[in-house]
Amino acid sequence: MKNLYYYFGLGLLLCSCKSQIPQSANLYESRYSSLLEYPVDSLAFPRSMSVKTGIIHKVPSKDWTSGFFVGNLWQLYDLTGNKAYKEKAIQWNPFIEKEKHNGNTHDMGFKVYCSYGKGLALVPEKKAAYEKVIVESANTLITRFSPKVQAIRSWDFNKEVWTYPVIIDNMLNLELLFEASKITNDPKYRDIAIQHANTTLKNHFRADNSCYHVVDYDPQTGQPKTKMTHQGYNDDSSWARGQSWAIYGYTMAYRYTKDKAFLQQAEATANYFINNQNMPADGIPYWDFKDPSIPNAPRDVSAATCTASGLIELYGYTKNKTYLDYAKKVISTLSSTNYVIPATVKGPFILEHSTGNWPKNDEIDEPIVYGDYYFLEALLRLKAL
Repeated sequence: MKNLYYYFGLGLLLCSCKSQIPQSANLYESRYSSLLEYPVDSLAFPRSMSVKTGIIHKVPSKDWTSGFFVGNLWQLYDLTGNKAYKEKAIQWNPFIEKEKHNGNTHDMGFKVYCSYGKGLALVPEKKAAYEKVIVESANTLITRFSPKVQAIRSWDFNKEVWTYPVIIDNMLNLELLFEASKITNDPKYRDIAIQHANTTLKNHFRADNSCYHVVDYDPQTGQPKTKMTHQGYNDDSSWARGQSWAIYGYTMAYRYTKDKAFLQQAEATANYFINNQNMPADGIPYWDFKDPSIPNAPRDVSAATCTASGLIELYGYTKNKTYLDYAKKVISTLSSTNYVIPATVKGPFILEHSTGNWPKNDEIDEPIVYGDYYFLEALLRLKAL
């Protein structure tokens, strides 16, 4: 099963030279198994690591990235059929469940849907239990919704700077709400998700279809106060992962609503991203398209993989081959020793060269768990084609 998957996922879809397939298979397989070797620890979800030192950045379940590692295990089970990944995911999942009552964050989708949601279709015997966690998490998330602003509040920190910040990343947490409505047949979750998507659509995008990272609202009037790019080079720059959140988020929102405005924005930002004059030839963007140090700026694999995954879905709706071609280019680029972590390096990650938070000099040019997550999801979506 594993060889068959590699053939279709990497050989048939990406290249005509069969001699390249075993090399790619060996590269990936050496990294996939490293996730099984990582010890189960409820307080040590792997978030990122230094390839040079081997030090792994570990976080508790409250961290916004905690769900991705479990999601990677579920996706590897789906890709390979190896039950060891399923068994390991089942061990890790319960450590996230308590987050269903954590109302201090908007990242409920990242934590709960990327873990429980990915497992939902793969373990029918746990379907009812997993659905219950998803619905309870959705009930917690909607407590952060303001009818006046018509959006879900993203962050609670920096209260001296922001009064009601909404970030583009929050679009991806809407999938949890859409699914909660499907599970319960209660439209309230879906309605809030649509209102949030519409508010973001109205206020987050520039004339060139790039997006700001943060829009801060007046909670009394519901009107935008300031627009900025907190994790980008500056407020007017184009933070690559922010653009990927927009592409992926509005494609996903179209899946549930069939609202053409959502599809049009996904396409517009995708075109901005793919055709950007500062996009490298291999398809892996610099962390910010407007960093003046380009071409010496760090790359961001996580922005590439999230965009690639989103564009494969977008291709399904538009049949625009440009989107599929970009996704294939990204996967092809990442199937090399330039990006796959060497087998000699111990750590539960697959790909190098993501950028976390450049303004804080945090997780620069490192393996980061969500880069792997969207990479694996892109492989699954390519396989499904």
